[in-house]
Amino acid sequence: MKKIFETVKNNPLFEGIAFSDFTKMLDCLSAKTTVYQKGAVILLSGDAVDFVGLIVAGSVQIIQEDMDGRVAILAELGIADTFGEVFACADIRQSPVTVLAAEEVEILRLDYRRAITSCTSACPFHARLIRNMLKLIARKSLSLNQKIEILSRRTTREKLLRFFDLQRGAAKKFTIPYDREELAQYICVDRSAMSNELCKMRNEGLIRFQKNTFEIC
Repeated sequence: MKKIFETVKNNPLFEGIAFSDFTKMLDCLSAKTTVYQKGAVILLSGDAVDFVGLIVAGSVQIIQEDMDGRVAILAELGIADTFGEVFACADIRQSPVTVLAAEEVEILRLDYRRAITSCTSACPFHARLIRNMLKLIARKSLSLNQKIEILSRRTTREKLLRFFDLQRGAAKKFTIPYDREELAQYICVDRSAMSNELCKMRNEGLIRFQKNTFEIC
């Protein structure tokens, strides 16, 4: 349990919560861990949402499919990230997205109803957990705004440049969490057109790249 706490303690959900309360909290939230192999479905679109997922190891992809079977990657989440908390607070009973294991992943599943309502024991840490949940959702909202900002760009080049700008922060060289197919799905463009644009940008001296590592020139 100590290992899990050290892994996830920096998640905003557990801000101000000590290890002694963490173990009690997991009992209060009926927490249990589940391991999924790469490619496994953790939550399928349309499934009942009955837990908040906390990633202890590995990573997941949040995807959405349209009626024609086209896939859009909404986000990739890694260790100490959470998913499902927005649905829990919005009282959304059926998931509008699918969550897939991007690699072997270990998920700590928390009972979502207990996560957003005070328990009968009036645990002091539970009130803190609810406040933290609101902060976490606010940060997720900012992340969603960034995605909207990328998609609002008119051309593939503009979308790529804005995505790179958000990914790199202050660094010139950075690694993205997507391969080419996944990147195209994330920024919602055709993969071939995107690959051609990346090559043009490299030939024009705007960027350098090797696989998933990019450098802004």
